Amino acid sequence: MRKLFLIPLTLVLASCYQQERQCQNFKTGTFVFETEIDGVKKTSRFVRTDSIEIETFEGQIDTSSVRWINDCEYVLQKMNPKNRAEQKAVSMKILTTDGNTYTFEYGLVGDAKKQRGTIEKVSE
Repeated sequence: MRKLFLIPLTLVLASCYQQERQCQNFKTGTFVFETEIDGVKKTSRFVRTDSIEIETFEGQIDTSSVRWINDCEYVLQKMNPKNRAEQKAVSMKILTTDGNTYTFEYGLVGDAKKQRGTIEKVSE
């Protein structure tokens, strides 16, 4: 009888748990993104306003327009693409937030293939 009570209780508690999503805190500021490429840790730093993102990666600076779809989703479009691949917009979706970091999912607009990463906000 005790087991029958625990199963519904576990389901109720699990369904009440929601991860934090304070996306408004990450619309603007200075951010750092670290990733591993071919076994080497790479760092990208960017400053985002409500409508523009300026990224510095390995000494190269790129500027993208930012179009917010809702509080947690936006689209990046390079302002001065150098080739066809850079002309494609990137969809960004904040999945969870935790203090000064957020986990996000990104991919080319219209492409089903998505990747995930974590970004740290280092200043306003």
